[in-house]
Amino acid sequence: MATTKVGIAPMKAAQISKLGGDFEIVERVIPNPTRGQVRIKVQACGVCHSDMLVKEGLWPGIQYPRVPGHEVAGVIDELGAEVTGWKKGQRVGVGWHGGQDNTCLECRRGRFLHCHNAKVAGISYDGGYQQYMVAPVEALAAIPHTLSDAEAGPLLCAGVTTFNALRHSGASPGSLVAVQGVGGLGHLGIQFANKFGYKVAAIGRGPENSVLAKKLGASVYIDSKATNAATELQKLGGAQAILATAPSSKAMSELIDGLAPTGRFIVVGISPDPIGVTPLQLITGERAIQGSAVGTPMDSEDTMNFAELTGVRPMIETYPLEKAGEAYRRMISGNAQFRVVLTM
Repeated sequence: MATTKVGIAPMKAAQISKLGGDFEIVERVIPNPTRGQVRIKVQACGVCHSDMLVKEGLWPGIQYPRVPGHEVAGVIDELGAEVTGWKKGQRVGVGWHGGQDNTCLECRRGRFLHCHNAKVAGISYDGGYQQYMVAPVEALAAIPHTLSDAEAGPLLCAGVTTFNALRHSGASPGSLVAVQGVGGLGHLGIQFANKFGYKVAAIGRGPENSVLAKKLGASVYIDSKATNAATELQKLGGAQAILATAPSSKAMSELIDGLAPTGRFIVVGISPDPIGVTPLQLITGERAIQGSAVGTPMDSEDTMNFAELTGVRPMIETYPLEKAGEAYRRMISGNAQFRVVLTM
């Protein structure tokens, strides 16, 4: 595979130059990987709601200009010094977890996701809203052959988030599992839950997503505007797990009583407001509320391999890199069906 001549042929990047600024399409020199890094020729990059942390300057200590993007799919274009186990031309992805220090207490325990000095792709260093990027080898996930780049991108964040939450939920095949929200996270959660062998109850506000939810694999659709969703779940025997994907703490609070005894309420949707629950709601039936965060690159590989095996795919809308600002606005509007992806 021919190597791009660095320093002569410029590349395009969509960057945020200052806090709250708009996306600018700029030309940059193609970067060189240093020791322990690879250069990736980006083929696609998902536009995630968390990219607002860059756009609005909500991540402490973020430095500008910054190129966002942590749902990166591409091909290794160049290897840095001392890189082994990866080769030029190999398809790889980079998700939210963009590297760890390998020395802190959590890393020594093998819990790399909780590294005290963890890096985030597109925040700690420039991400995938550009034609080439460099990333540390510990951030790489191998992409299976049959997944397209545009499909792989969202699986590296939204996909691994829902996949990991469900596979660690404690629910057994045949159990009732509810997925709150039929959106960017929820539409993947429904598919994974179905392929895990759960009886899936999809919960949305309004009847409009009923047909789609069942097409994605839900056995039951519950309209939380028209009925008490927790009561409906109890009529079905109670949910062994509820995956809360929609960013509404009020909606989450209303669902806790839908848990079966020893059931888990798993939060992956982000809302600034507190979730309301009484001690008795948890004590009765020994129920639990827990959060679940993305995953390591190995978790991303598990997610993509499972998706390849079972046919789980994200529903996507694609935009060219030059329209990154338009793509971001489409994502932030909440009207996308359901993940927005930049293609190079």
